[in-house]
Amino acid sequence: MQTQAGDPGSFARFDLSRVPSPCFVVDEVAIERNLAILADVADRSGAKVFLALKAFSMFELAPLVGRYLSGTCASGVHEARLAHEKYGGEVATFCAGYKSDEFDQIIAYSDHIIFNSPAQKTRFEEQIHASGKPVQIGLRINPEHSEGEIPKYDPCAPCSRLGTPVSQLDETALAGIDGLHMHTLCEQGFEPLQRTWDAIENQLSGWLPNLKWINFGGGHHITRADYDREALISFIQKIRTRYGIDVYLEPGEAVALDAGILVGEILDLPQNGMNLAISDLSATCHMPDVIEAPYRPALLGEVEADAGTSYRIGGPSCLAGDVIGDYTPAEPFQIGARIAFLDQAHYSMVKTNTFNGVPLPSIAVWNSNSDELRIIKQFGYNDFLERLS
Repeated sequence: MQTQAGDPGSFARFDLSRVPSPCFVVDEVAIERNLAILADVADRSGAKVFLALKAFSMFELAPLVGRYLSGTCASGVHEARLAHEKYGGEVATFCAGYKSDEFDQIIAYSDHIIFNSPAQKTRFEEQIHASGKPVQIGLRINPEHSEGEIPKYDPCAPCSRLGTPVSQLDETALAGIDGLHMHTLCEQGFEPLQRTWDAIENQLSGWLPNLKWINFGGGHHITRADYDREALISFIQKIRTRYGIDVYLEPGEAVALDAGILVGEILDLPQNGMNLAISDLSATCHMPDVIEAPYRPALLGEVEADAGTSYRIGGPSCLAGDVIGDYTPAEPFQIGARIAFLDQAHYSMVKTNTFNGVPLPSIAVWNSNSDELRIIKQFGYNDFLERLS
């Protein structure tokens, strides 16, 4: 299991008792710091940078996002509507398979519509033209070059359903296409992008001068301290100059990296061969990637592991595997103590669910400069009830 390092940053001084439990707390100062880095990359490279809503859809901060980025990318009709109504800017929508009864809405909300296959493009392109809206049409490609570290998160894994293999591209597949889209990375630096491009540039070079843009998707950890942003800027400039096309990036995690925590409470401290801790935070309901990836999120204030004082932290659900991981706190846990897991603004918030009736975490925005705290949303029984019938 991978360990998510996480940076406590300003949250090291946040009073966890200030919010209800469980609760996501997002530092708007940290979000703006990340956005400023992305805007600088865009300004110096000439690229357009979109927020990937699949990673971070907290529209309370949409005005802040809009001040720095050119738009958003959506993965279906609901995200496209959210992007259109709340964020402004351009909206690029990609879906692995569009539904005919939703497609008029997709057109209405989107500036770019990206298809997963030439067959989907052929099925819907006349509907786009008939709408009269100047929507640009894209095709997602599969570079057939794998850089993914976890196979089930690798869009280029063998037999992937995502994207048209580059070996299948021809004049028919590219007819009517304004741009190409590729998404091949996951929480990675610049070097995997460069290697991917080196593997496919010759195959694409004949087509690119006839296109308007290329979109390199998401998975770029651009705001991480060790990311080689200068190399990325140079890379984008060369492509724009060589082929005369626009370049788009769609980071999601990079917007919210190290900008949020998930606060919880210790409910019980049983023993069964080791110290156990039951919390109101559920891996399966609140942090499903802990089980799916899997990975181990960092705990605020944890110290070097010590078998004698470590705890296995799990959730309140009846799922046996609802376990977050083993942790050693600086002080032994007490019932009622507050805990927080780091770097939970991205993906965790958008993936929460109400399995087993476990309550959804509240959502709060904190300003680490002014110490202002706003409780944005609290959930209750109706949020569970209305999903069921």
